[in-house]
Amino acid sequence: MAAPPPFQPRLARGGLPTHRDRSRHSLLSGAAGIALAIASGAAFAQGSVVNLAPSAEGLASVPGPTLRDLPALPPAAPSTPRTEAQPSGGDQPVTFTAEEVEYDRERGIVTARGNVEAWQGERFLRAQEFIYARETGVAILRGQVQIIEADGTVLYAEEVELTEGFRDGVLREVRARLAQNARMAANGARRSGGTVTDLARVVYSSCNLCAEDPQRPPLWQMRARLATQDREAQRISYRDATIQIGGVPVLYTPFFSHPDPQTPRASGFLFPTLGYTRFLGAFTEVPYFWAIDDTQDLLVTPIIAQKVLPNLGLEYRRRFNNGELQVQGSIGYFDGNDAERLSAGVRTSSELSGHIFARGRVALNENWRAGFNLNRASSEQYLRTYRFDIRRFLVSDVYAEGFWGTEAYARVDLRAYQGLRSTDNLSQTPYVTPNAFYEWAPGRKILGGYLTVDSGLLGLTRPVGAWSQRVTARARWERPFHDAAGGIWTVRAQGDLRGVVARGQEKLTVSQPAANGEHVAGNFRLAVDWRMPLVRDAGAWGSQLIEPRIQVVTGPSTGRQTMFPNEDAVDFEFNDANLFQLDRFAGRDRFEGGTRVDAALRGAWRFPNGGRVEGVVGRSYRMSDEAIFPRNTGLERRWSDYVARVGVSPVSWLDLTGRTRLDSESGQHRQSEAVARLSLGRVGPVEGLSFTAGYLYAPALPFLSGDQGRNEVSFGVGGQVRSAAGGVWRLNASVRYDVRRQEPVAVIASGGYEDECFIVEGRLLRRFASDPITNREYLGNTVFLVRVGFKTVGDYFLRAI
Repeated sequence: MAAPPPFQPRLARGGLPTHRDRSRHSLLSGAAGIALAIASGAAFAQGSVVNLAPSAEGLASVPGPTLRDLPALPPAAPSTPRTEAQPSGGDQPVTFTAEEVEYDRERGIVTARGNVEAWQGERFLRAQEFIYARETGVAILRGQVQIIEADGTVLYAEEVELTEGFRDGVLREVRARLAQNARMAANGARRSGGTVTDLARVVYSSCNLCAEDPQRPPLWQMRARLATQDREAQRISYRDATIQIGGVPVLYTPFFSHPDPQTPRASGFLFPTLGYTRFLGAFTEVPYFWAIDDTQDLLVTPIIAQKVLPNLGLEYRRRFNNGELQVQGSIGYFDGNDAERLSAGVRTSSELSGHIFARGRVALNENWRAGFNLNRASSEQYLRTYRFDIRRFLVSDVYAEGFWGTEAYARVDLRAYQGLRSTDNLSQTPYVTPNAFYEWAPGRKILGGYLTVDSGLLGLTRPVGAWSQRVTARARWERPFHDAAGGIWTVRAQGDLRGVVARGQEKLTVSQPAANGEHVAGNFRLAVDWRMPLVRDAGAWGSQLIEPRIQVVTGPSTGRQTMFPNEDAVDFEFNDANLFQLDRFAGRDRFEGGTRVDAALRGAWRFPNGGRVEGVVGRSYRMSDEAIFPRNTGLERRWSDYVARVGVSPVSWLDLTGRTRLDSESGQHRQSEAVARLSLGRVGPVEGLSFTAGYLYAPALPFLSGDQGRNEVSFGVGGQVRSAAGGVWRLNASVRYDVRRQEPVAVIASGGYEDECFIVEGRLLRRFASDPITNREYLGNTVFLVRVGFKTVGDYFLRAI
């Protein structure tokens, strides 16, 4: 027999070991080594403490195990101080304690009794009695045996028998506590090969037992005649398995397998998704997950449907030491009948369809990283049919960007856009070749103020034959200071430079023939900003603030600048947020010039409980009549529209925020948005009860083709109820309504139940979007999804469209 590992005896009670104790030390070290064989992962093979394949009659007569007998977690294993490096595995010193140790020299039997504890490295063992026969090599542990493995698994048994070689053995009345709150019980267990454990008469669940009635069955449990836990395959497989909910059998299967809870990722089939849609008819998705290694995996999802040919979806993910890659794609087939039924409008023949959404990123060094986004699809109808990520258009790019602390940032990229509707004019869709940007903001003061410098390069090429290249640069400096009366002054200066080379601009949808050629322009803005915060102490009611603010901005006139293409300054919105900006255009293709005065009045009341009420109202006045801004923007006249914002939150559970823009002459309502949230917290049995409401009105902008404006209201409600057992019932619902069209925009509702081991939820999404070609609602506007999940086992989905 191989020499036992080093042994360090320690007596739990009493003082120094007796002469009889000292004479047994060398033998007891071998016994303790056998005891630790289980905790070290020793294999259990042939043995006959328990019949692992009883007859049907035997199964009916032998009572099955229950989870209610599982003991509480034992205290952590004691740690032994180390003064030098120790060998790993079974070569590490073994330490154990016991109340009594005996050795029968004639029979060669070592017996330890009374709170026997042994540990080796990270593995720990407990038992009431330990018997080891030197002649036969058989070790027996009895009485409340507890084994804690290095991965956190806790194993309980009434009796354990190990045979010679420490590789074969059986356990009787086994209980196991696994990761993720999973628990397993069996009449007996046998391990073989060091990694495979066979169990008889098994029950498995991840549910907690009822504290008030431990005899009540858990919410769900799986019972099986036989089970196999394979550590190498990282799976638990069952024979003749039955899933019970509340103790009632609801599903039987002759074979079932799921990943071991100890394993965060394991290969295998996932729960299928079943459903019915008007597009597909009855369909099923049977995903297979392949954990290739610790850094990459692949999800394969075939979709088999009644009305269309099969579709195959793939998703690949990989992590590198300095980057990541994710690719999602699919391939399917539409014939002519499918095209007509889907109202595609452009498909008249058979066509192979698909999509790919991919992204990757890699860190080149401590400052630079590079990446890409690849997004392409056959059509919007294809994405809607199979419920992939539905988008109006797709953007693909490749980029590199650099970071230098908080002071500097750089980015360069190439972009391509894909419109997914047949109404999109692809000849007018630009390729960005390239887009580059650099910004530098030194943390130190320069001339007593703060400086920001940036530059950019933008190239656009369209298939119709129009192209442009633009170079821009901007420097911005501002310096704040205070006067003796408490006023806050800020001096701002901003300089811009722009150069453009353009050809074929008359071929664009919005023809700009004057923009052809080479043009250079600059602009300079100088502003003086003053505000006076007047604060009043309101005592027990908090503090009050009134703050007038005036800013004078001046610079050369710029005119309408029609000699420059307008690509990035089209989408414009005037509100209180950009009232005091030096240049209120969003991009660099247009400069704001001339002299203007901005004025606003802000008031606030802050309460001791953290609540607040505040508001601001302001407008601008331009000295010239130049038509710089388009109509309906609020800045097309000398006097701008009034802009205002109100925020009301007197208590933590109420928050109201609103913005509006009113006509400068008539006071007519021109643009508004408002959001209200009422968070009541706990109301009776309901927790997290909240209500939301919103309103949005935005007029159509003439320079955005197809823009019809928006006039919508929205409402939402949500809350949850917690049961006595700790489960949570949730319900959320929201609706958006188009006031102008007098019809809903979208309805969303979700509800379900979740606890430590089970989840069931349903989600409903109803959109009222219409196909711009046929003016009919999309057939895929309604989605209903049901999810049933048995935690640590799998999720089941039911989907309908």
